[in-house]
Amino acid sequence: MSLTDREQGAASTPANPPAGGRRGAPTVADVIRTVTTGDLPIRITGYDGSAVGPADAGITVTIRTPRGLSYLLTAPGDLGMARAYVTGDLGLEGVHPGDPYEAFKVLKDSVHLRLPAVGEGLALVKGLGWERLMPPPPPPQEAAPRWKRVMSGLRHSRGRDSEAISHHYDVSNAFYEKVLGPSMTYTCAVFRSPGDTLEEAQRAKYDLVAGKLALKPGMRLLDVGCGWGGMVRHAAREYGVKALGVTLSRAQAEWAQAAIEREGLGELAEVRHLDYRDAPRGQFDAVSSIGLTEHIGVRNYPAYFGALKERLKPGGRLLNHCITRADNRAPHRSGAFIDRYVFPDGELAGPGRLVSEIHDAGLEVHHEENLRQHYALTLAGWCRNLVEHWDFCVGEVGLGTARVWGLYMAGSRLAFERNEIQLHQVLATHNGPQGVNGYPLRPDWTP
Repeated sequence: MSLTDREQGAASTPANPPAGGRRGAPTVADVIRTVTTGDLPIRITGYDGSAVGPADAGITVTIRTPRGLSYLLTAPGDLGMARAYVTGDLGLEGVHPGDPYEAFKVLKDSVHLRLPAVGEGLALVKGLGWERLMPPPPPPQEAAPRWKRVMSGLRHSRGRDSEAISHHYDVSNAFYEKVLGPSMTYTCAVFRSPGDTLEEAQRAKYDLVAGKLALKPGMRLLDVGCGWGGMVRHAAREYGVKALGVTLSRAQAEWAQAAIEREGLGELAEVRHLDYRDAPRGQFDAVSSIGLTEHIGVRNYPAYFGALKERLKPGGRLLNHCITRADNRAPHRSGAFIDRYVFPDGELAGPGRLVSEIHDAGLEVHHEENLRQHYALTLAGWCRNLVEHWDFCVGEVGLGTARVWGLYMAGSRLAFERNEIQLHQVLATHNGPQGVNGYPLRPDWTP
C-alpha cells in the first residue's frame, strides 16, 4: 500500500473511535467470525481494536470506521466492499491499491462466507444497534441503480447510452494516457509471447484486425466505438485506408482528432462524436467494432448487427471484437460492482449467442477465435501502469476513482484467467448477389 493510500485512509477515520460501540456490543471480529467459516488466510482488524486471523498474514483488511461496517452489512458481497474501500472506510495492506490482484485471489479462494441462523443474525444486529443496518450514502463514484436510471430514458436509448459511456470514458484523458500507455488503446491486446510489451501487443492486435479485414490502400473503414482512435490511426498510417471512427464520448473524440492532426493523418483519418446509428450507410469496405458490443444490450443485437451490415458495401467484411460470457446460459447483466462503478447498463452474452446474432442479421460468419488469455495479460499491463503512475493518477481523478480502477482491472484479470469471461473476435462478410463475398478459400491474414 502506498503512502498516499495510507494517509488518505487515515484521514477518513474519525478521531478516537469508540472502542466497542455500545456496552457489551459485538466487536468487528465477532461479526467476521459470525459471517465466515473456516480459518481465515488474512488478518481482519476493526476500528474497535479487535482482530481475527493470523497476525503474520501477508494481507490485512482493516475496517476503519462504523460506516465501513455498515457498508458491508447493508450490501453484502462485492458492492458493499467496494463502497467501503472506495470511501477509505476499508483498507487493504499487503497489496498496492493500483493492483490488488493478489488480495482478490486470496479472498476468492480462501474466504468462505456463511449465512447466520435467524436467531444468531438477530442477536448480532441487536447487539450492534439497528442503525448499523441503515445504508450509508454511496460514494460519488457510484452510478444510480438500474431502476433510477429510467429518468435518463429506457435502457439503451440514445440518451441513456450516452450517459453510460460518459460515466466510464469521460474520466480524464490524462489519466487514461498513464494507465493505457502511448497507444491509448482500451481493448484487449494480442501477445505473441507473455514477454511482449503492452505497446507491441496493441500493435499486433490492430494488425490482426487489419489482416482479417483485408485492409488495403484506398479502402474505406468505419470503426464504431472507436475510443481514442487507435484503430483509425493505425489503419490510415500503416495501410493507407481512409478511416472514420465514431464514439459517444466527446472527450475521446476531441483527443483522437487532435492526435490525427498531430500525426499528419488528417487526409485519411477522422473521428467524430457520433452515435454509430448515425454513421453513413453503404459506403464502407470494412467495419470494425472493437469493444462496443458490451454497451449495446443483448436484446439490441439484431438491430446493432443489422445497422453494421447496412454500412457495409456488398462483399465488405465485419470484425466484431468483444467480451463475452463463458457460456450461453450465464445471465447477461453484470454484477452490482461493475454495473454501478464501471459499465452502467453493460451486458454480455455467450459466444454462441454472439455468432448466432451476427448470422441472423444476414452476415456470413467465416471465423471466430477466443482471446481471453490475452485480455488477462492486457489487464496486468494496465495495472502495472496504474501502480507506476499512482500518485499522478490520484492527483488527476481522486483517490476514490483510482481505487475503483485498481479493483476493476485486477478483478477482471482474475475473471479472464479463470475462464469466467472471455474475449471473442468474429469475422463475417456482407455477401453480394448469389452469395459472392470475395472471401478466399483459406484465411488471407497471418494468425
